Amino acid sequence: MPDLETRSVEVSRHVWTVPNFISFLRIASIPVIAWLIASNHLLWSLLLMALSGISDGVDGYVARRFDQVSVLGQILDPIADRLLIICSCIALAVAHLLPWWILIVICCRDFVIGIEVLILANKGYGPLPVHFVGKVGTFVILVAIPCLIISHVIPAGSLAPLSFYCFGMASCYWGIGLYWMAGLVYIAQGMSLMKKRKH
Repeated sequence: MPDLETRSVEVSRHVWTVPNFISFLRIASIPVIAWLIASNHLLWSLLLMALSGISDGVDGYVARRFDQVSVLGQILDPIADRLLIICSCIALAVAHLLPWWILIVICCRDFVIGIEVLILANKGYGPLPVHFVGKVGTFVILVAIPCLIISHVIPAGSLAPLSFYCFGMASCYWGIGLYWMAGLVYIAQGMSLMKKRKH
């Protein structure tokens, strides 16, 4: 039997699949997570964020294991990550757990890439392939968010809150750097496609 990671996977155009349903639930949970953070219900936000992370792994496994990889699913997954990052950062900033400038830097990158995607779509191009650096940057930021929340959940009196906060902020800075590095790669790829089209 071929390995799940190495065998070729057929991409379908089906909408109503189990992985897509899980992705829809994940996206629906994001406003709730953001509200919980902004309302200072941090433990509940961590629990729901953990369930969201588990569902992200589950829908990918189900899609590959049962041949339910779809075009919509490939679009929903990165959208869910972007929404979780932006909404969580907004909530953290509202709760004074994160500087506003970090949110602005992240949003500016997504705004620039969003414009590029619209321009390419108008020219008949689909979404650019996800770059490894972008995946790592997204992952690091998604690690930073719960670390920052945990730093404010653990009672003061030990080094644990400060340790989580420092690790969370360091991960945030590192993730933003990778996030923008990937953004520059996407911009270069888009410009290359446009130049080829002119020729």
